[in-house]
Amino acid sequence: MTLLDAVLFLPLIGFAALLLIPKQFSRAAALIISLLIFIVSLGLIGPYWFANPSGYVFTTDAVWINSPPIRYHVGLDGLSLWLVLLTTLLTPISVAVSWKYIDHRVKEFYAFLILLEFGLIGVFVALDLFLFYVFWEICLVPMYFLIGIWGHERRIYAAVKFFLYTMAGSVLMLAAIIYLYNRAGSFDYVAILSQIETGRLTFTPRAEMLLFLAFFISFAIKVPLFPLHTWLPDAHVEAPTAGSVMLASVMLKMGAYGLLRYCLPLFPDAARSSAPWVAALAITGIIYGALVALVQPNMKKLVAYSSVSHLGFVVLGIFSFTQQGLDGAVYQMLNHGISTGALFMLVGYLYERRHSLEIAAYGGVATPAPNLSIIFLITTLASIGLPSLNNFVGEYLVLQGTAMEHFTWTAFAAIGVILSACYMLWLYQRAFFGKASDGVTHHIYDLTGREWAAIVPLIALMVWMGTFTQSFLPPISAQNARILDTTHRLKTERVQILAPEAIRAR
Repeated sequence: MTLLDAVLFLPLIGFAALLLIPKQFSRAAALIISLLIFIVSLGLIGPYWFANPSGYVFTTDAVWINSPPIRYHVGLDGLSLWLVLLTTLLTPISVAVSWKYIDHRVKEFYAFLILLEFGLIGVFVALDLFLFYVFWEICLVPMYFLIGIWGHERRIYAAVKFFLYTMAGSVLMLAAIIYLYNRAGSFDYVAILSQIETGRLTFTPRAEMLLFLAFFISFAIKVPLFPLHTWLPDAHVEAPTAGSVMLASVMLKMGAYGLLRYCLPLFPDAARSSAPWVAALAITGIIYGALVALVQPNMKKLVAYSSVSHLGFVVLGIFSFTQQGLDGAVYQMLNHGISTGALFMLVGYLYERRHSLEIAAYGGVATPAPNLSIIFLITTLASIGLPSLNNFVGEYLVLQGTAMEHFTWTAFAAIGVILSACYMLWLYQRAFFGKASDGVTHHIYDLTGREWAAIVPLIALMVWMGTFTQSFLPPISAQNARILDTTHRLKTERVQILAPEAIRAR
């Protein structure tokens, strides 16, 4: 048993424990369990600080089911390392922000939150396609209940829509996984990739494109990529604060992670040939998400549409097929998880005080809550990509990498950066400046100790990731270089194989 196995299964043990303990101890128990998991997960950084490994670390490969041959195969690399740590960090923060917000079925709420952590970690470390699919589906269940039970007025509609959208994509991915198993004789991702790299497993161009599309649609729904994004605003608006934080910060990254882990290495020709239309969808999502955010009267819906815009940058960076583009995409995944998670937390703080998500219900908040207004401003500036804060680095790398290959794409995508400043600063002006109404003066108060404890780690990370980027980028760059090398090598080898046939045909 490795440290990664402990990090993976501690949430499952915590889920079972939370179901058994008395209700009155559930909040404290959930906080202790989630903090313990985070502390243990910090040990995963060790190999990348001291050894700079070239492949997977903390791997475990054991038989799970004999027939068909399904294995419990997990491992960690530079792509999954920070996503696992992002998950373990945000879970105790989500527990803290729900301390007073959740007042019914408290034990079940925290149990589902810890179960969600188990599923998310599993998605990022699974190296068996069937195991990956199991963890992918596990994530749906707790999020469905978090929205459907503890959400707002239209929670059932939002939960069902979220579930159906994701399930529809998952069915396509499952069909593709079964096809890969029938061709490769294994569900093991490393074994399948090895067969593709050595030429023992090949696909016709049509079969490769269909497989790529099956995986891509499933991941694009989860990102979500325009025009498959319509479930996201409803889910965010109706979800409780902790659900919005985990959904925006981690669950959406499952889709982008899948694109990098599976679509590019397994189907390189189809991915490269699809890059123009995928980039067109990403750029459309960047501009469309920003424009729709600009006219939103609801704070949560505004932040939700900003996610559509920001994650368009992630997809654009991935399909630029450049080192800087891929590095920026992964870094932007982490940045978005920190800054947008903080935005949803702060909107949740305001909702707890005023019991409204409408921007018009606020105004002049800076007067009764100066500290809250300062923290909100820092988070707003991070979200729009102010230099020295985290989002700037990710967006810059994406735009730089994309410009190296397709400058026109960059010119259109940069419009989203300008628009993000418009909608975020306008939100801040309307909510925090002006004369405070009686409702704001009587209901809004400044940050409490618990709220400070939850938000300060994210503010610190915004500054740290924006100024000391090399603390995070080396493992990411190393893994992205391997992905690019694999896709380039497979493309070159196939051109060399097909060239003599093309000459004979002439």
